[in-house]
Amino acid sequence: MRRKSDFETAMAKKIKQFISMIECGLPNERGNASLCCFCSFGLSPALPLQPLFELDLLMSTNKSLTTGERRPKYSIVIPAYNEGGRVSATLERVLAYVDEDGWDAEVIAVDDGSRDDTANIIRGYAQRNSRLRLLQNLRNRGKGYSIRNGMLHAKGEILLFSDADLSSPIEEAEKLLAAIRQGADIAIGSRWVRSDVQTRRQSVFRQALGRVFNLSLHIILGLNFRDTQCGFKAFTRRAAETVFPLQTIERWGFDAELLFLAKKYGLKVVEVPVVWAHSEGTRINPLRDGIRMFVETLEIRWNGISGKYSRPNE
Repeated sequence: MRRKSDFETAMAKKIKQFISMIECGLPNERGNASLCCFCSFGLSPALPLQPLFELDLLMSTNKSLTTGERRPKYSIVIPAYNEGGRVSATLERVLAYVDEDGWDAEVIAVDDGSRDDTANIIRGYAQRNSRLRLLQNLRNRGKGYSIRNGMLHAKGEILLFSDADLSSPIEEAEKLLAAIRQGADIAIGSRWVRSDVQTRRQSVFRQALGRVFNLSLHIILGLNFRDTQCGFKAFTRRAAETVFPLQTIERWGFDAELLFLAKKYGLKVVEVPVVWAHSEGTRINPLRDGIRMFVETLEIRWNGISGKYSRPNE
């Protein structure tokens, strides 16, 4: 690798300082201090800026925390797109659970460019509960992008994401955390390790497509999981710092990419059976999005072959 000139090194240092200042949570044009400047433009700090002077914009203690700030034990990330009809119930349930169990936790809701009042609802809850933070994407980017955005801003020692519909109840989080405590780097909720815990199943057509997709992941990516797509996963901070900065898939195929990266870097992934109920409000189109996810699977394989998933200095 070409050695950077003194000018480039100095510029990189200045830019890093500028980025750190912005990420401390300066008020944006709406006067909302919990929404950092990057989020106002729909950007995650590591997304478009990573190639610039080969800056190291991965998560770190110095970047994630302000001076003297204490790291919470847990971070819960919830992506939301046009969830005005149910986000209130979701936030009330999650915040109540965290409070009742005495969790040392932050909750991060990521609005993915919603066209309804999702962001305003979340903002109202955030004003009343200091545990909750709102991040916003300027436009709709996809579930994968939103979760990556939330994870790159999360400060916890253990990071968990959950679907906004709580298909797996937040009370099931303890099962994932138990797997982490027992040595897992990543714990993924599964609907199929024990199918009897499903309280409302998907249609037979959706189940069949899911099985076909899992087979393609096994053949193309070498992944051997019963269920990769359940929207309920937990990560140690080290695991999150390994996989999320390298994530490129912005929509539905991101789960497979995260697990592929975990395999590449030798992280221990444990599949945990969780209670789950199919939500009729799901926005995924089995056929259209299934085709897109297959294409994304091929993209993940190509990224692996071409070295796109190599970390800096590898």
